[in-house]
Amino acid sequence: MKLSSRTILITGGTSGIGLELAKRLLGRGNTIIVTGRDAAKLEAIKAVFSDIHTFQSDVSDPTAIAALYTAVVARFPALDTLINNAGIMRNLDMNQQRDLDDVTREIEINLNGPVRMVQQFLPHLKAQPNALLVNVSSGLAFVPLPISPVYSATKRRFTRSACRCGYNSKEAA
Repeated sequence: MKLSSRTILITGGTSGIGLELAKRLLGRGNTIIVTGRDAAKLEAIKAVFSDIHTFQSDVSDPTAIAALYTAVVARFPALDTLINNAGIMRNLDMNQQRDLDDVTREIEINLNGPVRMVQQFLPHLKAQPNALLVNVSSGLAFVPLPISPVYSATKRRFTRSACRCGYNSKEAA
């Protein structure tokens, strides 16, 4: 798999794995685009890495995904790589009463967000030679962590669904 001379969009690129991927892929002749919800973090990245392009966006918001697609493809028509990295993991005690909004938000970001990103960007990617779609998952998709049941479940569901849909095959891209 060639990881140079690509135009790469990384969701959740303001910290952790996403930011580290952006840094490592930057020096290989790639055009790097990162997204995140936090405008201040995006500005901080831009201040340190002037060659990284940033877009504020939230993968849990379908309208934001559509706007992101329009903006990114207009500015970077050679986009050929999507790295679905955005995710959140919250500790959750299922024995305690809690507001389900936190659970719903975790599902929206970890499961529905990547699904919507694939649906939005896949037609464009398919039109690119040697397109690449990467879905960042977790070992917790296979060995769940009891204190993070929603995270483990969403990562498992998306990982299994992507495999069954053929997103891990050359034919999909």
